[in-house]
Amino acid sequence: MADRYRIRAATSADLSAVAGIERASFDDPWSLASFRHHLADLFLVVEQGEGVLGYLIACRLGPEAEILNVAVTTAARRRGIAHALLDAALAQLAGAGVRRVFLEVRLSNAAARRLYERAGFAEVGRRRGYYHRPREDALVLARAVDHPARPA
Repeated sequence: MADRYRIRAATSADLSAVAGIERASFDDPWSLASFRHHLADLFLVVEQGEGVLGYLIACRLGPEAEILNVAVTTAARRRGIAHALLDAALAQLAGAGVRRVFLEVRLSNAAARRLYERAGFAEVGRRRGYYHRPREDALVLARAVDHPARPA
């Protein structure tokens, strides 16, 4: 599947496409300024040809990180792209010394919950009324990060 698309760091040129995916994916979308602010964080996009198919943003704080946002275009869903983004992000975070990664997911988002469970995330808490439009609880998920073996 990797020969059909490429995962790379996002640039400012990607922000319009990312914001479009965001608006199509979420009822309470991030602003363009929010995406611009996170260009300094781990911000990955998946591209195929000239088009952006999806993105992932993670923020690192010492030995922990949080996945802030993940979305894939409607047409490209269910093709393993979000899972590939997660794998790429987890590998980069491991290389940066991160030991544990957290994220929040809507209680009703069964597809995302399955994705995160398959990626090794487990529920560690709940945030009541975390999401707006509509108001809904978030499940807090976490997983340990595997670190690459160091050369002998």
